[in-house]
Amino acid sequence: MATDVRAEVLYSGEVQGVGFRYAATRAAANYNVAGYVQNIPGGQVRIVAEGSRNEIEAFLDDVRDSMGVYIANQVVRWGAVTGEFQGFRVHF
Repeated sequence: MATDVRAEVLYSGEVQGVGFRYAATRAAANYNVAGYVQNIPGGQVRIVAEGSRNEIEAFLDDVRDSMGVYIANQVVRWGAVTGEFQGFRVHF
């Protein structure tokens, strides 16, 4: 049985004002992940997702496939799951 993990991802580039949060939320609905997407100061977007590593990687691939033209850099930090999320949503 797969152990759940947490991914914290920072995206930079032209990622704000282009529907990134909407695209990420729409993509998350196709995977068994929980967490949030959020614009952060400085023009970056953060995704925090918990679930199996395979589900998270597939979700992040989907986000990259749909929004890659706007992404200049993506940094992923893996960690321990916290279980704090119910579903996936936009965090303000």
